[in-house]
Formats: sequence, structure tokens, C-alpha cells
Amino acid sequence: MAATRTGGDPGLFGPDSVTWQAHGDPMMWVAGIRALYLQALHPRAVRGVMQNSDFRRDAWGRLMRTAGFVGTTTYGTTEAAERAGARVRKIHRMLGATDPGTGERYALDEPALLLWVHCAEIGSYLHVLRRSGFPLTDAHADRYLAEHRHSARLVGLGPGSVPADRAELAAYFARVRPELAAGAEAREVDAFLRRPPVHPLLVPARALLWRRVARLAYDSLPAYAHELYGRPAPPPATVTRRLRVTGTVLRAIPAGVRWQLPPRHILRAVERLGPAARPAPYRIGRQAAILDPPGEGAAD
Repeated sequence: MAATRTGGDPGLFGPDSVTWQAHGDPMMWVAGIRALYLQALHPRAVRGVMQNSDFRRDAWGRLMRTAGFVGTTTYGTTEAAERAGARVRKIHRMLGATDPGTGERYALDEPALLLWVHCAEIGSYLHVLRRSGFPLTDAHADRYLAEHRHSARLVGLGPGSVPADRAELAAYFARVRPELAAGAEAREVDAFLRRPPVHPLLVPARALLWRRVARLAYDSLPAYAHELYGRPAPPPATVTRRLRVTGTVLRAIPAGVRWQLPPRHILRAVERLGPAARPAPYRIGRQAAILDPPGEGAAD
């Protein structure tokens, strides 16, 4: 696939990437909440967030800033992506956190912390998209992870230190598993995600919509995360079915309607590059014959 307009900056990934097609899917919102649940299980990482941000009172703002960063680095120009990365690196260099048990002071741009946040985020995106029915084969999944060595560089990681395929990502999670725990900060994040503060008029919507989405994101976590949080999840087959139903419903909303929501990254990218740059699941399907060796399927 090629954009119809020549001379436009395709950005960090470009319309021919798996990332470009996948990040336009509405299930990315569920995946983002899953990532927050997972990231909060690393005590040093979540402590850095809680000690350096107004998460309790501005959690919505933080969520939207994260979504804005992902949208800019995926669909913005190369210059915009590099600027966004530079801002993140500058903020991380200025901040630190203190371990209340030992008194140790540590920097938020420690490579180990940056790597955890990156892997929990990208791994969650990939897991939810595939499990909800977005057509990513094994080869697509590996290509997606390799592409995100670029986004890892933007936040200060050496690309060579970042998992580049599913096997490397699984090995990373197995290696870091003993460091994870559901401490006080993680439980505070959990409490917020289950019952975020909203205007009184929005309380019914929170009960009807948000709780279902947050519960679905939680249920899609790995088994060890359920054990740490201390809340069981339905059987995996039930979770997968709910993810697929939710994905089907959300994808039925016309893309042109979904993309009108601020900050409209995709619409601006299409204006820059032309209509052939529109992300869509069927474009992923067209690449399968090229990317996949014979017999390789899309099972997770």
C-alpha cells in the first residue's frame, strides 16, 4: 500500500507499517486501560508516577496525554514524533522517586523502568487487539514489536535493548515477574480504574459503560496479575468471547465518526498523505501472504 500523495511526511512508522493499521482500532482504549493495570504492578515504576504527578485528581488528563503521545508518534510527522519524545525524555530526566522502605532515591529514566512501561504498554496493545479479533498474524505481531523499537528510542531506550518479537517479549515478562507486586500504589490505581471520579451527572454512564470497559481490561490481564491483585477473572474463553463481542460492536461504528473525536490524529494524517493512508483491518489482511510463512496462523 502507498499513500496517494507524494512528498508528505509519513512519520515514524508510515502507512505501510503494522502499527499504522493497528493503532486506528477502537479496542486500543481497552488495551490502554489494561496497560495501566499491568504497569501499576511494578512498585518502582508506579511509585514514580504517584510521587510525581497529580494522578489522583488529574487521572483523566494523564490518560489523554498518553493517548496523545501514542497518536502523535503513530500518525504525526517525524518532526512531531521527535518533539514529543524529546519532551518525555526531558520530563523523565528531571524527576525521581523515593523508596519509602529504604530511603533510596532513584531516577525515573532508569532504563529498567522505561523498559517495563514500554513492554507493558506495547504488549497490552498487541494482546487486546489480537484477542478481540483484529487480524494480526504471528508474523504481523513480531513485525509490530520490532517497529516499536522506534517508539522505545523516543522515550530514551536503546532499540537493541527492547524485545523485537513475541519470544523476546515473553522472556522479558518471565524475567521481570519476581519484581512485581500489588502494593499500596497499585491498589490506588486499581481503585481509580474501577471507580474514577466523575461529575454527578455522569455517574450513571460510569456504572453503565466505564465499569464494563475497565473490568474487561482487567479480565484480559495475565493470570499472575489476577493473583497479585487478588481478584479472579472469568475463564479465559469467556474473556476472549467478551473481547471479540466488544471489538465487533466498536468496529461497527463508522471510522469517520470515531476519528472525529479530538485530537483527530488520523484525520490529519489522511489529509497530509491522501485517502490511501486510511488505517483499516483489511489492509493488514492484504499483507498476510507477504509476511507469513506457510502454515502460520493468527492464534494467540
